[in-house]
Amino acid sequence: MQTVKMVVTGPFSAGKTQFIQSVSEIDVVATERKISSAEEKSVKSATTVAMDFGRITVDDELVLYLFGTPGQKRFDFMWEILSEGMLGFIVLVDSTRPETFREARSILETFRAYAPTPFVVAANKQDKEDAWDLEDMRHALRLDKSTKLLPCIGTDKETVKTVLIELLGGVLDSMESQK
Repeated sequence: MQTVKMVVTGPFSAGKTQFIQSVSEIDVVATERKISSAEEKSVKSATTVAMDFGRITVDDELVLYLFGTPGQKRFDFMWEILSEGMLGFIVLVDSTRPETFREARSILETFRAYAPTPFVVAANKQDKEDAWDLEDMRHALRLDKSTKLLPCIGTDKETVKTVLIELLGGVLDSMESQK
């Protein structure tokens, strides 16, 4: 059986935990803790402090392991640890919070430096009225045309699966080219 480790990363409150919970066939192992900062509490009440872990069995031959990173800078020491052995990664961006786009770009560059693996960028919360258009996000994130920028709703299993399938295609292509 082939296992594929994928990392789901992105800024604080981008929706990484929900993304993994939407598709995992097991109860997600989550390290959520209450937020103490008043500024961050205004966004949400709990945050990932180490990682999230979920699993998806694609078929008899393939299992995906999903590792979600913490989004807060003070926990970024976990990023390198979680990136070890990854075969691909997703940068999840909250498309309703343009103030996080610069940080998302920085996270993308950090993970590209950890490992030259396939990746996609997922524009989360595309169901919200104030979500940015994908082409405007592409420009703001300084993504070239070859970078896959996919619409996503982290609470919707089908759009999450679409993002994972896109990344998995890149991972499998990369594995084939290395043979």
